[in-house]
Amino acid sequence: MKVTNPTGVPVYTVAGSDTARPLPEWLIRKRKRSLKQDPTFANRVELLQDFGFEEASQCVRVSADGDWVMSTGTYKPQIHTHYLPHLSLSFARHTNCLNEKFLLLSSDYTKSIHLQTERFIEFHTGGGLHYSTRIPRFGRDLLYDRHSAEALIPSVGVNADGNGEVFRLNLEVGRFMRGYEVDVGGDDMTTIGGGALQGGINAGSVNVGSIAEESHNLLAFGTSLGTVEFWDSRSRNRVGILSAPQDAFEGHSEITALQFHRSGLELATGNSNGLVHLYDLRSPVPLLKKDQGYGFPIKNLIYLNTSTSSRAQTSSPKLLSADKRIIKLWDPRDGTPWTSVEPAVDLNHVEWVPDTGMLLTANEGRDQHAFFIPQLGPAPKWCSFLDNIVEEMAEDPDDPNAFNKSSAGEVYDNFKFLTLPQLKTLNLDHLVGTTGLLRPYMHGFFVAQKLYEEARLISNPDLWIEERKKSVQEKINKERESRIRGSKKAAVKVNRKLAERILEREEKEARRQARRVLENGGDDDVVPTQPTPTRTTTEEKEVEEETTRETAKPSVLSDPRFARLFEDEDFAVDETSHEFAAINPSTKLPKGLTAVEQMEMSDHEHSSSSEDEIARPARGSQRRHNNDNDEDEHDKNLISTSSYKKRPTTQQKSKRKEEKGPEMRVSSSRNEGRGKKPAERSFGARVEKLGDRARPERKSGGKTVVGEREITFAPERKTWKKGGFEGGEGGEDKGREKGRWKDRRSASGNVFRRM
Repeated sequence: MKVTNPTGVPVYTVAGSDTARPLPEWLIRKRKRSLKQDPTFANRVELLQDFGFEEASQCVRVSADGDWVMSTGTYKPQIHTHYLPHLSLSFARHTNCLNEKFLLLSSDYTKSIHLQTERFIEFHTGGGLHYSTRIPRFGRDLLYDRHSAEALIPSVGVNADGNGEVFRLNLEVGRFMRGYEVDVGGDDMTTIGGGALQGGINAGSVNVGSIAEESHNLLAFGTSLGTVEFWDSRSRNRVGILSAPQDAFEGHSEITALQFHRSGLELATGNSNGLVHLYDLRSPVPLLKKDQGYGFPIKNLIYLNTSTSSRAQTSSPKLLSADKRIIKLWDPRDGTPWTSVEPAVDLNHVEWVPDTGMLLTANEGRDQHAFFIPQLGPAPKWCSFLDNIVEEMAEDPDDPNAFNKSSAGEVYDNFKFLTLPQLKTLNLDHLVGTTGLLRPYMHGFFVAQKLYEEARLISNPDLWIEERKKSVQEKINKERESRIRGSKKAAVKVNRKLAERILEREEKEARRQARRVLENGGDDDVVPTQPTPTRTTTEEKEVEEETTRETAKPSVLSDPRFARLFEDEDFAVDETSHEFAAINPSTKLPKGLTAVEQMEMSDHEHSSSSEDEIARPARGSQRRHNNDNDEDEHDKNLISTSSYKKRPTTQQKSKRKEEKGPEMRVSSSRNEGRGKKPAERSFGARVEKLGDRARPERKSGGKTVVGEREITFAPERKTWKKGGFEGGEGGEDKGREKGRWKDRRSASGNVFRRM
């Protein structure tokens, strides 16, 4: 994309000869590989596929629905129709003659009327040529009056009465009606009302016409004399004539372009000398005179009025004037130039895509041009990606084509980003694609902050009342926070206990401060009239400083740094975990019974009396123990599957009870009935007793109190005897040999040892 910046308003050349250098057909194949190194070819942007003709284009039009572009050109004479949502050529149609002008009669491409060079008028539909007719003289322009359904063709030459003629073809009736007779002068082309000869060489002509469709529907026809005649389509009568301005330096000039303003009270005329005049229909004196600069006839005049008027359009209207060399946009109020476009080839026709910043041209070149002016309006909806490309080019300070390097990064200052649902809520969705107030970006639009505030106030008139209530409520809540509250509820999602502890600590501090205030005899901010006796010791000063620091310290619950601690579940504190117990030793966690406590509880169940029993030796080993302090000694040869934990002494138990408080113990009803406390017994005696009584059960895998299965192994040393190990596998093999296994060979590798 090439950007031109003559007056500070950038113009991007999206398509045309300035973006991709055309090559002849015979040279393309030879230089195809070298085009990879060509920066002009590499940086091209192909907006529309095959947007051009073999030689030149004559006219281009955009449909009312904005989805179709039709253009005519040569050679061979043909019609191209592009479908804009697909950015591609829909179809191409050849004609017998070159099309000079054409109009789209429907909202899409299906109905069109074409003025051809060989005095033919053709009607085309979506399927092809529908009807063709011929007019008596060559036509210069083509108009369509929608109120009367008539096609108007200003022509060259005069009729039998010596007047120029505008042919009327009524499409409803299907025949020619009596045309409008316009004075085009005599044979010398300068005498008004002279009456030239029919078929004369120097006969005048009606060059151009315009219709005020949006207002009074008045018809205006510009002649070769430089005059403009106004006709009423209802009465078919001339209602006025506008003479050419008398200027000695202008000389003789013809009217070559006409355009009514939307209001119908202003008319812009362009002549063959490259001058543009603006008239008020109530005065014959021109309001403004503008020189195009090159002296070529004006080909197009367009008032750039959007379908939805906005403050920006009203404050700075635009008028487009174009000749074959340059396109200029300027202010019709004072003639101040705004920007201009000067392509490399001659122009034949300029078309503005309504409500956008896109200009399409038909020109003397193979490629048709497409220019994009971001400050004129947004990109059309079928190429909205151009807005993002333009913004990137404008904001890049390293780009030599960046038009605003000094304000890089300030493009979106004072803008509010809104999505489409938010625009619908504010009733601004009708501005999408119709005005430059919305700047599309990604999945939404940038809206001016001032416009956003106005639309928000209009959509919700009671907004200021809600804002006032909100501000008053905030002040009330702020005052309430400074007061002492009797009870606070922590409005948090997680860690509620922690929040309640923090609130309780804050309440204590608040009560302490309140007591201090009451001792001083009033509020904090009230200075006592009489000095109270104060302590001046260093200790009291430190206490006051510490109190001041604690008072000024903000609450943890209101601190944004710790907000996720009370909102996010990932930060929830599990008070039943061992990590929490390690940090907080005072926390008491439920524990399972140890092996000794399990044995003790099972001993209470099996014991039938509280008398002391004599400890029996465990498997032939004698062990001496006392009932007082020998509970910490154990037999190292005793093998148990459960882990052993050292039992606390009586003094330690009593000390723990004092620290932890009362605990529940499982006691036997037998002991309570007899009123006797079981005597202290040694650990070895309890194990022997438990082993004798519960031995059969443990062999089968007994169950403990907690529900675990307990298995005890008693390994013994094996002795070798003839025939195998005693009590081992040898006895079994010996019995087998005596029986039916005597004559059978053994597959064991140790069979020769037994021979």
